[in-house]
Amino acid sequence: MESLRLVANDPWLEPYKKAIEGRYGYFLRKEKELRQNGTISLSEFASGYLYFGLHKTEAGWIFREWAPGANEIYLIGDFNAWQEREEYRLTRIGNGIFEIKLPNPALHHLDLYKLKVKWQNGEGERIPAWTRRAVQDETTHIFSAQVWNPTNPYRFKNKDFVPNTSPLLIYECHIGMAEREEKVGNYKDFTRNILPRIKNDGYNCIQIMAIQEHPYYGSFGYHVSNFFAASSRFGTPDDLKELIDTAHSMGLSVIMDIVHSHAVKNEVEGLGRFDGTNHQYFHNGARREHPAWDSLCFDYGKNEVLHFLLSNCKFWLEEYKFDGFRFDGVTSMLYYSHGLGEAFSSYNDYYSGHQDGDAICYLTLANQLIHQVNKHAITIAEEVSGMPGLAAAITTGGYGFDYRMAMNIPDYWIKTIKEKQDQDWPVTGIWWETTNRRADEKTISYAESHDQALVGDKTIIFRLIDSEMYWHMSANDRNMTVDRGMALHKMIRLATASTINGGYLNFMGNEFGHPEWIDFPREGNGWSYKYARRQWNLVDNPDLKYRFLGDFDKAMIHLIGGTGNFQASAIYKIWDNEKDQVLAFRRENLIFVFNFNPVTSFTGYGLLVPPGDYKVILNTDSAAFGGFGLVDDSIEHLTIHDPLYAGEGKEWLKLYLPARTAMVLKKTK
Repeated sequence: MESLRLVANDPWLEPYKKAIEGRYGYFLRKEKELRQNGTISLSEFASGYLYFGLHKTEAGWIFREWAPGANEIYLIGDFNAWQEREEYRLTRIGNGIFEIKLPNPALHHLDLYKLKVKWQNGEGERIPAWTRRAVQDETTHIFSAQVWNPTNPYRFKNKDFVPNTSPLLIYECHIGMAEREEKVGNYKDFTRNILPRIKNDGYNCIQIMAIQEHPYYGSFGYHVSNFFAASSRFGTPDDLKELIDTAHSMGLSVIMDIVHSHAVKNEVEGLGRFDGTNHQYFHNGARREHPAWDSLCFDYGKNEVLHFLLSNCKFWLEEYKFDGFRFDGVTSMLYYSHGLGEAFSSYNDYYSGHQDGDAICYLTLANQLIHQVNKHAITIAEEVSGMPGLAAAITTGGYGFDYRMAMNIPDYWIKTIKEKQDQDWPVTGIWWETTNRRADEKTISYAESHDQALVGDKTIIFRLIDSEMYWHMSANDRNMTVDRGMALHKMIRLATASTINGGYLNFMGNEFGHPEWIDFPREGNGWSYKYARRQWNLVDNPDLKYRFLGDFDKAMIHLIGGTGNFQASAIYKIWDNEKDQVLAFRRENLIFVFNFNPVTSFTGYGLLVPPGDYKVILNTDSAAFGGFGLVDDSIEHLTIHDPLYAGEGKEWLKLYLPARTAMVLKKTK
């Protein structure tokens, strides 16, 4: 049975064969059910956004909403002075669905509206669940749905874009904090000012956070209220479409940080008690609220919820031409415990009877759907437990994600920086953490993402340099703390990016060592935007050292992106020596050498490599990258024959390795 190839690839899964079979069987049965025994496709099932919500027709307007717990629903808004009127009362048409048809010109572009929902012993205003636009009043801060029907809607110019995934080089970004000014940035500013930077730096994909509308800006977009609405605080739907279209014209794919793991608790803005009940979209009772996130947990066992979430996936692919998704909070979805307090130290921890089979089925269905809608689409799982099969093909018993986040790597770097002295950094540990992954699953490696930049944590550069950043980042200023921090910042990134088997991710600004943390406007900081922005002037200033880090990252990304099929090439460890703190490995005709030793430089350090001539093509110690320039990179290195290793096809490559440096050599002959 092909579904068990996952087990065949990993004999340690054999005791859990029945669980994997059962999971796969449940997916097949549910897919068949949703497809009405094969009479429709999964994509046709996931087209709810074409039916529900507000739509313009030749005759006028039609609006539909699913609210099984409601007794009455009225459409209220600018067009009827926000009053309940009989002509705006929705009609129940069965299965909990309400509908209203309105003639022209009942509604107009930019009209604000809501639903007045009445249920037994209660009533409340609600923003439609399927609304495609919600806006916030600048004075009252109240959100309302908005009619979006421009005379000349944006039309995509690039309709057949195919992402470059060889390898996938992701620039994680946030529209609002992308500008230098202390304000909320917008889609147009990002298109004009930031996309060219990303392209120039060599990245081929952007991962945008906080797209789905969220009432609290400081939630970083993770408490979603309106799942089909692009956040209006950054601009209009057409502005976002232009951003994506422009990115495609530059060869940049665009994936969205999608949040289907939970929803904001808000009732007026979001889905909480939408129809007066607790259980329309969410679990009832103890499972309703997430114990750590102050949010609501979807009930993935209900077909109506599957319809809503699967339609949401298809909507963003079709309407906005996103190239895929990074699914947030997957660990929270997989387990009844949400992964909280779990050790995940053995395989039994994955199959101990506390998996949420409904959530797992949803994720599998979502991956099936997404790749049916767009065969080139990219899906990435943010998952910390290490669940086997997450990024394995569905037909083998996997969940169908294309990649999983290598979340162990940033944790390892932070732990090493915090707990070990430089002379104790273990190169065998570095090798293990950056290359330890399942053979049948591709990963996205990263040294740090937005998680490590938020208040309460620290970026790598801030951990390494801390307050010295405020006084010693002038280009001509030599400071031991800064020199150490910059050297390790470059080495950590190179070690992480050069060992990928799928892709590499960097968060906006971290590539040049953006100072300090991210802190969104909130009551505790006087609603300041000072730390919710990116200070591009620092990397643009030739008199500051930030440009050295930025230039190194650019050179590294261009090297990896410019090497054909880099992520798929085999990695061969050449040498690791804990005493010397030297690590070397090979990928095709590239040799990567790291000397993490903080004090000892080595002359004539010998490495056994394939015979030939080698040239240094990247050096962390280059003066161009703020290093000391101790190695003449113009020198060509010729291997030295040794009859002892002639039968192995290896010769000695002798190198000068300055302390705390790394270099990449390319075989030229």
